[in-house]
Amino acid sequence: MIEVIPLKYGAMFKRVFSQPDIFNQFAKDVLGIDLNVSKVHTEYEYPEPIGFVRSRYDLFAEDTEKRIIVEIQHVKEDDFFDRFLYYHLISLAEQVGGFEEYDFKRTVYTIVVLTSVPRDGSVNFSCAISDMNPVDEWGNKVPVYPHRLVFLSPRNVNENTPSAVRKWLDFIDDSLDGKIEESRYSEKLFQGMIEDIRKKTIDPALLEKIKDEAAWEMAKARFAKEGWMDGQIVGRDAGLKEGWEKGRDEGLEKGLEKGLKKGLEKGLEKGLEKGALAQQRQTIIAAKQMGMEIAAIAALVGLTETEVQKILNQVSQTEG
Repeated sequence: MIEVIPLKYGAMFKRVFSQPDIFNQFAKDVLGIDLNVSKVHTEYEYPEPIGFVRSRYDLFAEDTEKRIIVEIQHVKEDDFFDRFLYYHLISLAEQVGGFEEYDFKRTVYTIVVLTSVPRDGSVNFSCAISDMNPVDEWGNKVPVYPHRLVFLSPRNVNENTPSAVRKWLDFIDDSLDGKIEESRYSEKLFQGMIEDIRKKTIDPALLEKIKDEAAWEMAKARFAKEGWMDGQIVGRDAGLKEGWEKGRDEGLEKGLEKGLKKGLEKGLEKGLEKGALAQQRQTIIAAKQMGMEIAAIAALVGLTETEVQKILNQVSQTEG
């Protein structure tokens, strides 16, 4: 058992999977295609913006001979289904930029690796694939589009996980607690990956990025906890007040019981909403202090850049 940097950190994930031999083999095992890329781009953006939101791909590579684009995304946030569908479609739309006919000359594959599982239970699978092909009235799939969007969840590996995919998911999941049993991975490729994520092999610059990412994760967790607690307190107080007033108006005994119940529910709902807003505000402040751009903060908290700037201006005025 050796100590490693968990692959839940984006900086470490990109360092490992940006190596062409690893990228090619991962794509082959997950997608079932032979890929031959010599360079993998990190934080890739198309030269010209496509659509209304600028997309940035964690890992992006193109096999020009086979006209294949493969994107790998690492994610921990909860809005990934819609966000990465958008990213997937952008790589298709980018190919129809001229005046010629609609023609997707390159097949697009997007792989999304989820190193955390949403609390709402929306992810209870280890591997899920969207291939975009229509299904006719007899239930037959019509093979029109070769493009695929794949979601992988290492924490949900099960007996039905495809064996070629499972070895990768097992490796990622094994790293998440900061330790890995190297004897489980005899393949030369995986031995090299273990060496890459060993704590002793991490250079100071990369370690600094990982520490910043870890600090940000801890800050978000703290904000979430504080926001929930604030919401409970505000909700309880507002609910009791509204319940008392409703009970007083509707009749002492029966009305109070009914009013307290209804008022508490409504007040708790309002309180939780207020607590969530407080959490969002704290997240914006912390992100700005860490040097994040307004556009990145807006994407993080789900607001417009104008709304984020307004909150920061209010904070500045208060502190002034």
